[in-house]
Amino acid sequence: MQRRGVLAALAMSGLAAPALLRAQPAWPSRPIRMVIPFPPGGTTDILGRYLAPPLAAALGQSVVIDNRTGGNGAVGVVETLRATPDGHTICMSISTLITQALLTRQPYHPIDDVTPILHLANVANILVVNNAMPIHSVADLITHARANPGRLSYGSPGIGSSVHLSGELFAQAAGIQMVHVPYRGGGPALTDLVAGNLQLMFGNASSTLPFVRGDQVRPLAVTAATRQAYAPDLPTIAEAAFPGFAVSEWYAMIGPAGIPPPVVERINHEIMAIVGTPEGRAKLLDLGAEVVGGTPADFAAFLRTDMTRTEALIRSAGIRVE
Repeated sequence: MQRRGVLAALAMSGLAAPALLRAQPAWPSRPIRMVIPFPPGGTTDILGRYLAPPLAAALGQSVVIDNRTGGNGAVGVVETLRATPDGHTICMSISTLITQALLTRQPYHPIDDVTPILHLANVANILVVNNAMPIHSVADLITHARANPGRLSYGSPGIGSSVHLSGELFAQAAGIQMVHVPYRGGGPALTDLVAGNLQLMFGNASSTLPFVRGDQVRPLAVTAATRQAYAPDLPTIAEAAFPGFAVSEWYAMIGPAGIPPPVVERINHEIMAIVGTPEGRAKLLDLGAEVVGGTPADFAAFLRTDMTRTEALIRSAGIRVE
């Protein structure tokens, strides 16, 4: 019998498990590379850099942040999925893992080529405008946009992001025309908004809250289905104008397909030990992120469901690559 057949037979009897576990090299055996597929300053980077130090302490190896930008997150995802699936390369990914695969011809499948590790958090967006704009409410924005068709521009981290989808769905619901300006990340778009090169943005809460708290932009509403604890006075867009309006971005840890399950479970466990406590949840909430958590299997099931939902949303919004 071939060696593989012998191992399979032993595994069936339960005799091979201890030997196989001893044969696996210790993990981690070197620093962990955490790929961030967006520039510094955006929500993905903020969350990744928050996790890196305590994760390094838990694993006994340094966690090195590697910003690989471009393609609305696709460049960093591709870099991750090409890595050896041993758990030493992971990626803080977002919803664009799916939208980029649906909207463009990326060299990966967002489910088959991915090891789902953890659905970390959901982050709603905050509708903000430049402080110089004569707009102080959602109603003001709609009125101004209707009086100035095509003259308002809003930024996003890229086509298919929740920031972009929020703008497209809002414009569709309001019957207005706005110009979408995609950037390489949320940080650069927010910088241009403050400078007056953009008029508004549906910015991810984690990266936008510091600008709101610093009075650098004017907040109008949140895209979540309910009001958010980090900004309880801000209405939802559903309250202010369009019942049923709700958009958020999910943030998750992934790796290339084939990472050994014990390694996947260890990473999942250690990250949840950081964010799953009351203190950890409060910290992420202060950053505008609501912890989701769950097992790798939970996240795998979510990915399959979200791919179907996102495909329908893209069709309904008529989104195309620009």
